[in-house]
Amino acid sequence: MSSSPPPSRRPLLGETPDSLAEAAIAAGHPRRLGGQVLRWVWGRGVLDPAAMTDLSIAQRAWLAEHHVGLEATEVARQVASDGTTKLLLEFPDSSDGAAVARRCESVMIPADGRRTACISSQFGCPVGCRFCASGTGFEGQLVAGRIVEQVHRLARLDGIDRISHVVFMGMGEPLANLAEVTAAIRILNAPWGAGISARRITVSTVGVPAAIRRFARFELPVNLALSLHAPNDELRRRIIPWAEFARIEEILDACREWFEKSGREITLEYLLLGGFNDRPEHARELALLASSLRSNVNLIRWNEVKGMPFDRPSTPAVREFQQILRDRGVNAHIRASRGRDIAAACGQLRHEKSSPVNLSVHGSTAG
Repeated sequence: MSSSPPPSRRPLLGETPDSLAEAAIAAGHPRRLGGQVLRWVWGRGVLDPAAMTDLSIAQRAWLAEHHVGLEATEVARQVASDGTTKLLLEFPDSSDGAAVARRCESVMIPADGRRTACISSQFGCPVGCRFCASGTGFEGQLVAGRIVEQVHRLARLDGIDRISHVVFMGMGEPLANLAEVTAAIRILNAPWGAGISARRITVSTVGVPAAIRRFARFELPVNLALSLHAPNDELRRRIIPWAEFARIEEILDACREWFEKSGREITLEYLLLGGFNDRPEHARELALLASSLRSNVNLIRWNEVKGMPFDRPSTPAVREFQQILRDRGVNAHIRASRGRDIAAACGQLRHEKSSPVNLSVHGSTAG
């Protein structure tokens, strides 16, 4: 049974032509090797150096020694009645000196000709929202190559031609891993990479003003979604621990700066918790907030998570909430819950059997 790859083996899916060329030059190989390798990776879907036949034997040996293709083991796959597919992936991690594996979940959502990859940016989540399964533990960051690997795997599910949209709405707070998330987005967007339009990539955040301002300087025109979930600070602090660090108005100020620099309006994500934040007065408060900046509102019914003290709101209550917003000029939509029957919907993702796993028992990589 194989052991985890040494830390020096970098994920091929996290490389750019320049980064790979620089590594090649440092090892005494020609600069053009970077482009050659990535044409195999992205043009032909080949991640095994031994199959890259236009590389010399020495180049293939160097590439295999210092890089790894697919790192994760697919631990479980579930398909929902609506066609949504969820993968539980296990990545080896020996960076802390222990041969352990960490897990995350990724989801492919098919709808109206779209194939959306909902991917994770962290192992677990540090925010700890009271309504979310992902916040029950945080184990570490996903590097860019491992973020991209999730999209790569979802794109190769049975019957899937390619991924058309990517949403960073899986496990984790993307702006708490900003450098790796933006590196992954560049690879997903690049014509030499996955070639996914930046306008079809959405990053969701719980709202960290300083990080939103830094992200506003990002050069690609991606979409930003704010997980608001309450129309006032008092209510928000009861369900989102990080709300203690920033008031709603501070977060919205950062979102206004985002719009000024990017020209892209904000999506306000609002999770409706039955009897908690779904009353008519809450809708009226939310309408005032939404009208204070260029935004649209996505209303999301809470998806059941065992052991959490919330209720899923009724359809009439959700429609009344939406109508109050629309009557006040707010562009509000009710987002369908996809994959509920396999716990793949919003707020249901968790790193199942999440304690670190000894690789000597469970094996290691697939690449």
